[in-house]
Amino acid sequence: MPAKNVVRDFSSDSYYHVFNRGVEKRDIFLDDEDYHMFIYYLLIYLSPLEKVIEKYPKLPFRLYNKNLSQEVDIISYCLMPNHFHLLLKQRTRDGVSKLLKQVTNGYTLYFNKKYNRVGGLMQGRFKAVRIPTDELLMHISRYIHLNPVVAGISKDPKDYKWSSYKDYFRGDDTFVKTREILGLFESLTEYENFTNDQIDYAIELNKLKNLSLDD
Repeated sequence: MPAKNVVRDFSSDSYYHVFNRGVEKRDIFLDDEDYHMFIYYLLIYLSPLEKVIEKYPKLPFRLYNKNLSQEVDIISYCLMPNHFHLLLKQRTRDGVSKLLKQVTNGYTLYFNKKYNRVGGLMQGRFKAVRIPTDELLMHISRYIHLNPVVAGISKDPKDYKWSSYKDYFRGDDTFVKTREILGLFESLTEYENFTNDQIDYAIELNKLKNLSLDD
C-alpha cells in the first residue's frame, strides 16, 4: 500500500501542498544562511530565467538549464527549523518532482558540506496533497503562513522572515505568484484579515494535536 500523501502522478495545471521534514525530525535549518540558501534554490529555479541571469550573472550555466519557471509556480512557502511547506502549481508534467529533486539535492549537498556530515537530510520522498478547489487553496495558503505563529516562533506572520507572507505585501509577483491567492479576495486587506482571523483558533487546535498520539 502506498504511503499516505505520497503523490506519484502529478497533473498539469493543478495545485499541490508539498511538505517534507528532516530525517529523524532533525533541524534542517540551523542559521540564517541555511534559510537563505534554501530560498536561493527556489528563486533560481522558479524565477523567470531573464531575472535569474540579471540577478546572478555568474551563476553556472548548468543551473540556467535547470530553470523551471515555465513548469512550476510557487504560490506560498514557509521554512520552519525542521521542515518546509510549499504551495505549488504544476503547469507541465513532472514539474513538481523535478523541482523538489533539484532543490533538496542541492540543499543537502550544501548542508552536508557545511556541517561535515554525509547521507540524506530529508525524511524520504516529499509528501504532497492535491488542492482541488479555490476555497481549499485559500485555507492552505493561510495554514502555511500561520505555521511560525502556531509554533510560537513569531507572534505575527508578517514578522517571520522565512515565509512568503511578506511577499504578499510587496506587490511583486515575479517570484512568488501572489496573484493566485490575492485574486480570490477583494483586496490585500481582506486576505490579511482572513489570515489573522484564524490565529487563535489555529494555536488552540495545535495544542490539542500535541496532546494526542497522532503524528
